Amino acid sequence: MRKSSILKILAFIFIILSAVSCGTVKMLPEGTTRLKDNKIKITNSTKFHESNLEPYIRQKSNTNFIFAVNPFLHIYNWSNGKGKGWDKFMQSIGQAPVVFDSNLVVKSKDNILNHLDYLGYYNSSVDADVSTKNRLTVVEYNVTLGRRYRISDIRYIIADTNIKALVLSDTLNSLIKRGDFISEKTLTEESARLESLVRNHGYYNFSRNYIFAEADTSGSRADANLLLRIENFTRNETSKDSREHKQYYIRKVDIYSDYDPTSVDYDSILKDSVVIGGVTVINSGKQNFRPKVIAKLNRLVPGQLYSESLSGKTYDRLVALRNFSGVNLQFDEVKNTDNKVKAKEEVDCTIRLTPSKPQGYKINLEASSNSNNLWGISPAVSYYHKNLFRGGEWFTLGLMGNSQFKLNDDTKSTELGVSAGLSIPNFLMIPDRIFKSNLPRTEIGVTYNYQSRKEFTRNLISLNYGYNWKMGERFFYRFDPVQLSIIKLFNLSNSFYQSLSDPFLKDAYKNHFDLGAGGTVFYTTDASPNPKKTYFYARWTNNLSGNILSLFNKTLPLDSTGNRTVWNTRYAQYVRSDITAVYTLRFKGKTSLATRFNIGVGYAYGNSSSMPFEKLFYAGGANSLRGWQSRSVGPGSSQMDTTFSIPNQTGDFKFEINSEYRFPLFWKIEGGLFVDAGNIWNLKAEEGREETLLKKDTFLKTIALNWGGGLRLNLEFVILRLDMGIIAYDPRTSKWYGFNNFLRRNTYSLQFGVGYPF
Repeated sequence: MRKSSILKILAFIFIILSAVSCGTVKMLPEGTTRLKDNKIKITNSTKFHESNLEPYIRQKSNTNFIFAVNPFLHIYNWSNGKGKGWDKFMQSIGQAPVVFDSNLVVKSKDNILNHLDYLGYYNSSVDADVSTKNRLTVVEYNVTLGRRYRISDIRYIIADTNIKALVLSDTLNSLIKRGDFISEKTLTEESARLESLVRNHGYYNFSRNYIFAEADTSGSRADANLLLRIENFTRNETSKDSREHKQYYIRKVDIYSDYDPTSVDYDSILKDSVVIGGVTVINSGKQNFRPKVIAKLNRLVPGQLYSESLSGKTYDRLVALRNFSGVNLQFDEVKNTDNKVKAKEEVDCTIRLTPSKPQGYKINLEASSNSNNLWGISPAVSYYHKNLFRGGEWFTLGLMGNSQFKLNDDTKSTELGVSAGLSIPNFLMIPDRIFKSNLPRTEIGVTYNYQSRKEFTRNLISLNYGYNWKMGERFFYRFDPVQLSIIKLFNLSNSFYQSLSDPFLKDAYKNHFDLGAGGTVFYTTDASPNPKKTYFYARWTNNLSGNILSLFNKTLPLDSTGNRTVWNTRYAQYVRSDITAVYTLRFKGKTSLATRFNIGVGYAYGNSSSMPFEKLFYAGGANSLRGWQSRSVGPGSSQMDTTFSIPNQTGDFKFEINSEYRFPLFWKIEGGLFVDAGNIWNLKAEEGREETLLKKDTFLKTIALNWGGGLRLNLEFVILRLDMGIIAYDPRTSKWYGFNNFLRRNTYSLQFGVGYPF
């Protein structure tokens, strides 16, 4: 039986079982109902979004994710109620129904009202309408927003004259402005800002508890007069407890570079210490880190005024080294033991660093199969050492492979690669004193790649030297002043080379010397490894090659085609730019909608008529158009180039849009529904190959489109992904594919990958 027939039968069986299941309330206890849905309706505003209140509902309903249906609720109800065997199995893979609890409705109303007060909507009201039908309960929360008050005047009363001068000189940065709506949220944020401002000027003992806010709304129905007081006593005290706010200086800084929190006698095994710039670096004699490296990362110096900001910068730099599982900064006030008048108040700083495991390895695997019986597998393994020379240097050694083949056929392609990289935590040859809080790095990498195909054998050696740094928490930069690649082709089949009808494509299959520079700018709204809220990121990468070499054209020899050469190899000259933007919208119930936009363009000029093969764009595969195998789409509406035994379609221009809806299923299994659209094109081509060109009048007609779904195993530390992409529109045939073509030859592709596609 054909594979497509089997899959159709399985899909049909699943639909029938879902249809004849006993609903979603079979396993509910007698006298109870299932919470089907929560709804929120704002009765007096169209600007306030209901999603702002959803987190404050105490009882969540079961998530619906496939056409407003949750099949795993049905699966749970396939159990027989005996609690054994089949029953346990069905309940383990199914999802238990949420039993409606009326008490949680009351608590939800209180939560919503408290949050509205926090946002500045005073005297709001919430009514809950509970309706039940067929043992399914829907709760609708009707919210009437309360009154808001605009700040008409702001006054400050500050008891301490030094703090008063400091605060009043910084009101330009205040989060509270005249004309803004007053709210506890804004007042809390302003209190935190003022606390940080004052503590950054030496006031070690100052906290937001010394800040009082009073709003007077008696004078107007819509305005509020705001009074901010900073007292010499806290909110839990009275004026009788007043005391002077004092500035503190750092007396000493001790850094324990290999602190072990599990050791009960750690202090007794300390063997070595060294003083660098007044800072004492202490260790147990193992010398896991060079003391100068640790001292350089520190921003706290004995004798300086205490600053919370400098403490944070020191913490951030030590964490950025990524060599410590624990970074702890502790400040202790120096007590006056002899009862004499102290010249100044002081604190001692102790920094404890717990080293993490310095070595490890990573494994990655991608695989794919399509309806044309073409299989592909791409394993990769890498070793890393995070402290190679005891200075926080990251060393990586990677091995990768890629194999594409057809079963019962000699068609195959093999690719092997080895790479080594060294990342040093400073800017070599460039002063990095400007990086007060962030940790810049110098990146050096060497790669060798071998590719064997029926048509040719290709060797690539590359070297890059660059810098990596960030500014603030959202912008990340990389600049590579040196990017060098040497590409040599061997065993190039004459019949293959002569069969290439496009001279620009022929030009890509020649030996070349690639010397240039590149850079990347990365922006994100959330730099955490696993963002929990809606976030956006964009990456812009640029490469420029051959321009410096072109300055020496008069001294470089010519080859038989008139191109300038370096070491008897033509050098490449081109510019290439690639932009990717991803927006991930988070919903309730751990569901999300991720959308990616990608556009790339490359242009060869001067000493090159086409970009090097490895710089050309391609589409298809586990992280691209998932209805096609990698490199099997385009350019434009051109047919598959049969001179290649394995698909190898490339182009100068790429445009792609992807959208994926992600949702939880059961246990650690997640689901995904996706749509991918895009293609590659050429900017120039030989006469007769116009179907590969990027043209305004044919652009939409040459967009490839696929849809599909997949499963993900989310183990937190790694995500394993299996997707099936189904072709909806193929520009090669200008044909739309409907359900009557479902799972037929050349209409789908299976993709296996690690991590989300974007």
